[in-house]
Amino acid sequence: MFATYERSLRRWIVNETIARRPLFAASCAGLFLFGIVLALLGTLFGLSEVRVRLGVNMAQQGDLFLLLYFGVFIATVLAGPLIDRLGNKPVLAVSALLVTAALGGFAASQSFRLAAASALLLGLGGGGLNTAANVLVSDLYSEDRGTMLNVLGVFYGIGALAIPLLAAGLEKLFSIPQLLAAAAGLAALILLAFLALRFPPASEAKGFSTGELAQVVKYPGVLLLAFTLFFQSGNEASIGGWTSSYIGALGESGRTATWVLAGYWAALIAGRLLAARLLKFTGKAQLVFASGVGSVIGCSVLLLARTLVGMTAGVVILGLSFSAIYPTTLAIAGDRYKRFAGSVFALLFAIGILGGMSFPWAIGQIGNSLGIRPAMMVPLGSTAMICILAAMVRARERKE
Repeated sequence: MFATYERSLRRWIVNETIARRPLFAASCAGLFLFGIVLALLGTLFGLSEVRVRLGVNMAQQGDLFLLLYFGVFIATVLAGPLIDRLGNKPVLAVSALLVTAALGGFAASQSFRLAAASALLLGLGGGGLNTAANVLVSDLYSEDRGTMLNVLGVFYGIGALAIPLLAAGLEKLFSIPQLLAAAAGLAALILLAFLALRFPPASEAKGFSTGELAQVVKYPGVLLLAFTLFFQSGNEASIGGWTSSYIGALGESGRTATWVLAGYWAALIAGRLLAARLLKFTGKAQLVFASGVGSVIGCSVLLLARTLVGMTAGVVILGLSFSAIYPTTLAIAGDRYKRFAGSVFALLFAIGILGGMSFPWAIGQIGNSLGIRPAMMVPLGSTAMICILAAMVRARERKE
């Protein structure tokens, strides 16, 4: 009981003595960088010059996605306990350093091997940024967790949107390696900002227990939320990673396909801004369920469309529908499991990232054998699973 009181007192002192706005801005910068991490490969492989330079086919493209998300997975598993023990600052700083190095590696890549090493390093840095930024905002805004996590997610979308916009809009002025070098410089500046700020102390710096950490998976309902993120992570990785290749394979130019991908990320941003407002009037589980239904509609439109307008409409519907699922599911977890926020979020992210690893890889393997259109059936089935799991979350909340 005394330990619980001590943690509550420490949290109150932190909120009173450490300005939240600079830390929220730092979290937004971390998610912005994470957006760049996850959008990078999908944008690059929509451009034929990059595929030629690296000498990759669809299956190898899927392998690079697998390496990226494997790195995210490893970092996520390690980041949660490290955050609980050491705090957010060292995790954010090291992660930003890894992303800086990986972007520089991609800028210099002339072969599949160097691109593969850079993809793994990029994932390691991105996973740490994602976990630490979300945990920090969840801790700082316990009274308004759902809204603030959705606002935080907007900056993930802005980072992801920046990559296709720059690639499509500046391709005649700058080469892809030059744009990647500029992104590496931006990551280095974000690293310096992390180092300059004062962060809250680790929430469990004195009382961390590996035995209790092992019990996180047994918390009531936590696996239901984790598998919601498993399918949603797979959805986002598939659409963000393969949309430009899909549209290009159906006859559109790489530039056009990249603009359509930018439309997806723009819709994701708009949807998260809308979700932050909707949560003032509706329950979190209800919003996740409605978003799942919209995702099924968007995938169906994308698969059935035979024109650029139809495919663009499907992609935009998906961006709007996907937007609220991930951050709102995290908010539900943050409300339920407050003590070991870092470890709980790490578990959710780790299981979620397994979907992000496997779905884009599966699309690459199927696409290489049967064609890209049959391969894009993968996210359609996954969006249906989101609806089922969200309905189960709603039912559980009603019982509680």
